[in-house]
Amino acid sequence: MSILGLSFPLTDPVLIFSVILFIILLAPVLLHRFKIPDLIGLIIAGAIIGPQGFDIMSRDSSIELFGKVGLLYIMFVAGLEIDLADLKKNYGKSVYFGLLTFIIPMLVGTFAGVYLLDFSYPTSVLLASMFASHTLMTYPIVSKYGVTKNRAVNISIGATVVTCLLALLVLAVVVGMSTGDMGNRFWMRLSTSTVVFVGLVVFLFPLFGRWFFKRYEDRIAQYIFVLALVFLASFLAKVAGLEDVIGAFLAGLALNRLIPNTSALMNRIEFVGNALFIPFFLIGVGMLVDYRVFTTGWDSLWVAIVMCVVATLAKYWAAWIAGKTLHYTRDERRLLFGLTNAQAAATLAAVMVGYQVILGTDEAGAPIRLLDDSVLNGTIVMILFTCTIASFITQKGAQNVALADMSEEELVDKDDVEDRILIPLSNSETVEELISLGITIKSPRCKATMMALSIIKSDSNDASAEKRSRHLLEKAEKTAAATDNMLHSLMRYDINVVNGIKNVAKEHKITDIVLGLRKESAISNTFLGELAEGVLAKCATTTLVYRPVQPLATVKRYIMLIPADAEKEVGFPYWLVRVWNLARNSGSKMLFYGNRAVLSILQEVKAKHNVNAEFVEFTDWDDFLIVSRDIHDDDALVVVMSRRNCPSYSRQMALIPTYMNKYFQANNCILVYPVQLGIGEDEMTSFRTLSMINHPEGQDLGSVLGRLFKKNK
Repeated sequence: MSILGLSFPLTDPVLIFSVILFIILLAPVLLHRFKIPDLIGLIIAGAIIGPQGFDIMSRDSSIELFGKVGLLYIMFVAGLEIDLADLKKNYGKSVYFGLLTFIIPMLVGTFAGVYLLDFSYPTSVLLASMFASHTLMTYPIVSKYGVTKNRAVNISIGATVVTCLLALLVLAVVVGMSTGDMGNRFWMRLSTSTVVFVGLVVFLFPLFGRWFFKRYEDRIAQYIFVLALVFLASFLAKVAGLEDVIGAFLAGLALNRLIPNTSALMNRIEFVGNALFIPFFLIGVGMLVDYRVFTTGWDSLWVAIVMCVVATLAKYWAAWIAGKTLHYTRDERRLLFGLTNAQAAATLAAVMVGYQVILGTDEAGAPIRLLDDSVLNGTIVMILFTCTIASFITQKGAQNVALADMSEEELVDKDDVEDRILIPLSNSETVEELISLGITIKSPRCKATMMALSIIKSDSNDASAEKRSRHLLEKAEKTAAATDNMLHSLMRYDINVVNGIKNVAKEHKITDIVLGLRKESAISNTFLGELAEGVLAKCATTTLVYRPVQPLATVKRYIMLIPADAEKEVGFPYWLVRVWNLARNSGSKMLFYGNRAVLSILQEVKAKHNVNAEFVEFTDWDDFLIVSRDIHDDDALVVVMSRRNCPSYSRQMALIPTYMNKYFQANNCILVYPVQLGIGEDEMTSFRTLSMINHPEGQDLGSVLGRLFKKNK
C-alpha cells in the first residue's frame, strides 16, 4: 500500500521511531477525556497501526526487542520498589494469595477446557495454566498514583512470583509428558539449574553492585551497569529453564537495597522505562490483536469467549476470597484483582510453546497441535480483554487508595508545621552526600521544604567567594533535581557563618539542620570544629552532623547508639522519625544500642510501624569495643548526642572523637543532636514551634510517636 509517496508498512527506521514517539505522546492525551487508562490507549493504538489494523507498521524485530525490554522493565521496577520489610513480614500472605490465584484458575480452567471446549486433559491443563499466570501490566498505574507501598500491592507482587513459577512448572510438565521428555533427569536438571540461578542472582549481584557503586559515581555508568545486570539475570533465568521475567524480577529484589526510591538512579530508571520501553511493550501487545478472529467461525469465537470469561472470573474469585479473609478494604480488593487479572507475558510464552508442540497429523496430513489455532486467536483476544478490565479496576482502586491516604495525611498534618530542612554548604566534595542525606531523612509523603545555604562573610574581600557560593548552590540544585526534589537556594552575607545559619534557621522556621563534618584523616580534639559547635550552641533544632565515607545507597546497616534518658528529651520523637525515614527510604536495617527503657519504646514502635530493626541492650559507653566488634565495612554509625546540662548528656560523649578515630574511621558517621530545652538565645521561639504545635500539653510520648510515624509512613 502506498499513500503520499509512502509505502506501508513503514520500513524507514527514523520514521517508524517518530511515529511510535507521537503515539506515546498523543494516545494517552486523546483518551484521557474518555477516562481510558494510558495502558489501554497504547494497546489500542498498537492494534490500529499494527498488521491486523491499518498495517502502518509491522511487528518486526525492533518492536519485539523494545517490547521485551519493556516487559523486563516492568518486572524489574516491581522488584526494586517492593518494600522488603513488608514482603518479609507478609510473605505468608503473598504465598496464600499466590496459591489462591493459581489453584482457582487451574481448577476452573481445566473444567472449562474439558467440558466446555471438549479439549483433552493435557490441553485443558495447559490452557488452565495460562489463566493462572498473569503479568504486572497494570503496575505502572499503581506507581503513577504512588500507592506501590500498599499492602495489597505488596502481596500481589509476591503472588506474581508464585503463580509464574507454578504456571511455568505446569507448562514444562505438560510439554514434557506430551513429547515423552519426562523423567528423573528432567527434574534433577530443573531443580539444580534453578538453585544455581537463584544463588547467583541473590548473593552475587548485591556484592557486585555494592562494589561498583562505591567505586564509580558516574550516573550514566551506574544506569548501564544496572541494565546489564537485569538482562544478565533474565538470560540466566532462560538458561535455568525459567521465564526471563522471573530473572528480571529477581534482579530487582537483589538490587533493591542498593537503589533507594529517593535516589537519582531510581528516578532515571523509572523515567526511561515509563517514557520509552514500557510504552513500546504495550504498543507491541496491541499489534498482536486480530479483530478478524470473530469472523473466522463460531469455534474461534466460542473459545475466545470462554477464555475471557473463565480467566476473569477465576482471578476475581481468588482476589475476593483473599481480600475478605485478610480483611482488606474494597479498594484493596480491587488492587488485588486488577494487578493479577492482566494476561500477557507468561500467557504468550505458554501458548506459543503449546502451539509449537505437534502431537501428530490428521487424515489430511495437517499437524495436530497441543494448542490449536482457535486457542492462539482466543489468547490474543483474552490478552486485550483482561488488560482492559484490569486497567480500569486498578485505576479505580489506586485512585481511591491514594485519595484515602491524602485524607489521612490532611487529618494528621492540620496541626503540624511543615518540615523544613536546612543544609549549609561549604565543601564541594560533600555537597552530593549532604543533599542525599537531606532527601533520605524526609518523608516522601509529607510536606517538606529543603534549603541549601551558602554564607559569605560580609567583611570578605575575596572576589571569588560569591562565585564559589553559586557553584556550590548550583551543584546542590542539580543533585536534588536528579531525584525530582525541589531545593531552595539561599546565598547570604553575614558577619560569620554561625550567625548566618542561626538567623536563617530563625527566619525560615527550620526544623532540621544537616551539617557536613570536615573530611580529615582524623577527627580533631575540638571534635566538630567551630562551625558545628557554634550551630549546636545557638540553634534549637534537630541537627545531624554527617561524615560521609561511602554512598548512602551502599550502607547495609545503621548501628545506632542511644544514651540513657534520651526518651526524656523533648526532641526524642523528631530525631527518631528522621532515623526511621533514613532506614526505610534506604532499605537498610537499624541496630539500636541503648538501655532497657529506651529500647522498650523502640520495640513498641517496631511492632506498630514495621521498622526493620534489632535491639541490643547497651549501658556502658566506656566499653565501646562491644560496638566496634559488631560493625562491618558497609555499616554506618549513628550516635545520638546531647548538649551539656541536658538530661541525656554523659561525660563519655567527650570521648566520641577518640572512639571514632580508632574504630570507625572507614565508616559513615552521623551524630544526631536532638531538640533540647535551654539551647540558644532564641530557644523559646524554636521550642514553641515544635512543642506547642507538634507536642501539645497533655499528649504522652506514645501518642506523639504514633502521630509522627503515621505522618511519615
